[in-house]
Amino acid sequence: MLRILTFVLPLALWVWAFIDCLTTPEDEVKHLPKVVWVIIVLLFPLVGSIAWLVAGKQRGGPHAAAGAGRRAAGEGHPGYDRPRGGRPLAPDDDPEFLASLKKDDNRHEDMLKQWEADLRRREEELRGREDPEDGRKG
Repeated sequence: MLRILTFVLPLALWVWAFIDCLTTPEDEVKHLPKVVWVIIVLLFPLVGSIAWLVAGKQRGGPHAAAGAGRRAAGEGHPGYDRPRGGRPLAPDDDPEFLASLKKDDNRHEDMLKQWEADLRRREEELRGREDPEDGRKG
């Protein structure tokens, strides 16, 4: 059992550090460019993984808070914009999203009314063709 753990734990650490390094935004990487960190983690699995965890990424502190502030200001990924409190804003709490739904509803209702009017006009045209003055279909 101990032999398996001595192989599995470093492998799990290496995989986790590699994925974490790949998915970390460039502005949160410290000391070296992100590409260099990826190469270090790949070439030196155990040492590179530990180095990445210790020195490669900003964790907590004022710099991480500044990154969250940029995302809250709309500079981050649009799906992950956060309000000033730091929590993600749910769609049903977002006034802009709710306003866009109402605008879409109004636009769809107008489109439906237009289609219904067009359908009525076409039905009247067809009825007019079916009922000529002499009683035969046209």
